[in-house]
Amino acid sequence: MRDRKVLLVTGASSDVGSKLIRRIAGNYEIILAHYCHDKDRLEAMRAELGDKLILLRADFTDLQSVAAMVDRIDALGCVPDHIVHLPAQRVRPERFHKTAVEQYTDGFTTAVASIVVILKHFLPKMSKHKYGKVVFMLTSFTLNAPPKYQAPYITAKYALLGLMRDLAREYADKHIMVNGVSPDMMETKFLADTPELVIQQNAANNPMGRNLVVEDVLPTFEYILSDGADLVTGQNIGVTGGVIR
Repeated sequence: MRDRKVLLVTGASSDVGSKLIRRIAGNYEIILAHYCHDKDRLEAMRAELGDKLILLRADFTDLQSVAAMVDRIDALGCVPDHIVHLPAQRVRPERFHKTAVEQYTDGFTTAVASIVVILKHFLPKMSKHKYGKVVFMLTSFTLNAPPKYQAPYITAKYALLGLMRDLAREYADKHIMVNGVSPDMMETKFLADTPELVIQQNAANNPMGRNLVVEDVLPTFEYILSDGADLVTGQNIGVTGGVIR
């Protein structure tokens, strides 16, 4: 176990981000927690974790805002050892001909271009240390056939999958492991724009008889960030509750 590790979580105010930080906080000296609008639960955690939890605001639809966040991390004198990237455009089922081009560009900027800005800056620094781990939140839709009516979301996630695999190949000899976690539908605030009927149907089609909850997925993130996964890279790990796509 490396000492004095630094963790960067983008989308830390999400259900997954906040619960992941709480679960693995003891493994890190510094946790850089990105948020955009909602920081209440992060503020509550900071009251518990103290100065090790540093809150960073940035709008991931604006790459200048992302770059400013990177500059602030530099000003703090931090180089992340581990990076967990969670942000994505919310799922909103819609027929392709009704989607707007802006849904694709906004989704790509939020999920893909933002982490490109971050990694272009920090991967060279991590390479000098000959150590690092990067984990992307993907989706079970990238494991095989995706559902209909979610083209903007799925397009961005497949782009992120491609980036993950390319970086895993390029940085393996620098001992930087890059992986993805692909959960099936999780019942979180991320589903706010998803019709209730779709949520219920997905639960009924899962062998568990329910949708995933955040606690079902956290152990996979924890494993990928652990010393036990020091030789695991380029993997898209499904967490589906038995759904085979």
